[in-house]
Amino acid sequence: MRLLQCLADQAGQVVSIDDLINHVWAGVAVSSDSVYQAVTSLRRLLGDDPRRPAYIETVPRLGYRMIAPVTVWEEPLAPSANASLAATDEKPEPSVSKRASSLLWLTVALSVAVALGFLLHARFTGSDRAGSAAAAPPQQSVGVLPFLDLTEGMHNEEFADGMTEELIDKLSKIQGLSVPSATSSFYYKGKELPVGQIGRELNVTYLLDGSVRKSGGRVRIATRLMRAENSYVIWTETYDRPLSDLIRVQDDIAGEVAKALKSIAAPPSQGKSF
Repeated sequence: MRLLQCLADQAGQVVSIDDLINHVWAGVAVSSDSVYQAVTSLRRLLGDDPRRPAYIETVPRLGYRMIAPVTVWEEPLAPSANASLAATDEKPEPSVSKRASSLLWLTVALSVAVALGFLLHARFTGSDRAGSAAAAPPQQSVGVLPFLDLTEGMHNEEFADGMTEELIDKLSKIQGLSVPSATSSFYYKGKELPVGQIGRELNVTYLLDGSVRKSGGRVRIATRLMRAENSYVIWTETYDRPLSDLIRVQDDIAGEVAKALKSIAAPPSQGKSF
């Protein structure tokens, strides 16, 4: 909502990544990857297509712009005021104060409220009905969610999908680690579901997701490992590599995930290993 309001406050204007970080994440140390992922989540909630945006437009190398019409929310007039206006046949002029604290685009706010309500309902009701009697997932199990394509113009979806498939293949070869198939993982592509629900449906303890960006001859891959039951992030890393070094990146990510799981599931005194 803070991201939405920041863009709505400056509707029609380009808001840079730095400005968004300063306004939305004030006092919190975050990277530009947090902005990209938040914008992607907001677009999904609004049902906005980044290739043909109706709400949020990406301005390459500059930032983002709210292109949907934004109006000021006006409090309804009291009955006496309505009667007075009817008698005089006059209409009030709407306030256009841009800095008004109540500046929100009603339609967008309702869209977000409905979407968030659906997600909360799915998490606390429907998703729990099927999981109460289910067996606990294996402790050493991780599902790899489809990586997001955050490249300029978002024309590298196949590249992001390929990274997802390669990581599933790499992780599935680690002894003692259970990894759902690519078919199961790609079922959740483009779906905005609670992490807990995805974890239960895949029957895994952890989930790995990430994003891919390209600039010139280099690629940046941001990854994070979450505990499915509570969405807590237990490991995150960003890799900057030349495009010719992708195999090494995949090996690095798979190795780091295995280390993170090992440190949680096997304390040094127990001496467990994959």
